Amino acid sequence: MVAHPKFSAVLFDCDGVLVDSESITNGVLHGMLVELGWQLTPEECIARFVGKMLRDEADVIEEHSGYRIDDEWMNEFRRRRNAELAASLQAIPGVVDAVHRIAEVYPGAIACASSADRPKIELQLRKIGLFDAFDGRIFSGMELPRSKPAPDVYLAAADALGIDPAEAAVIEDSPTGVIAGAAARSHVLGFCPDSPVHQSPETLLSAGAAEVFTSMEQLPGLLVE
Repeated sequence: MVAHPKFSAVLFDCDGVLVDSESITNGVLHGMLVELGWQLTPEECIARFVGKMLRDEADVIEEHSGYRIDDEWMNEFRRRRNAELAASLQAIPGVVDAVHRIAEVYPGAIACASSADRPKIELQLRKIGLFDAFDGRIFSGMELPRSKPAPDVYLAAADALGIDPAEAAVIEDSPTGVIAGAAARSHVLGFCPDSPVHQSPETLLSAGAAEVFTSMEQLPGLLVE
């Protein structure tokens, strides 16, 4: 049986969807916040910051630490984070095969749309061997007026692919990202494996996901008919 695409394109988030980066990034962030004097636990750090733009949380950080994060602090955070990612990052289990299978059905119609800065996105995709799959179709929310939960990065990706965003599938793992995909009117599939840095199915459905799945092995079957 020949597989046919159910959507016009598939737009992937990066962190937590393609790469298992959240625990690494959050570990660096937690250490630097403790250095500032905010004695939060790693679990609290995950709950507060996973899926959010760090620059948007400056007020919260200042409230708890008395320190206003600036460009110098952000640059040091990115330096430490990227060093840890380059050393330890791994792909989400099963995602490399899933992306290649999906790309066969959606030739030239898959994209990576992330809130992260472009150097981080590209570093991570190269690290797991998926850069070529998305080359020329990588979008950073930091290069747009608004990042997630605003839909801008998904709208930009859809526009570049020449499709109506309402005809795209969006693959997300955080409430912030799900809200962004839903705001773009896309069909959002929420990835929710049993993991301390991922959300529950109920949380993603409440945020606006159309359906949820727990393993990347399931994803190709959800995108074809």
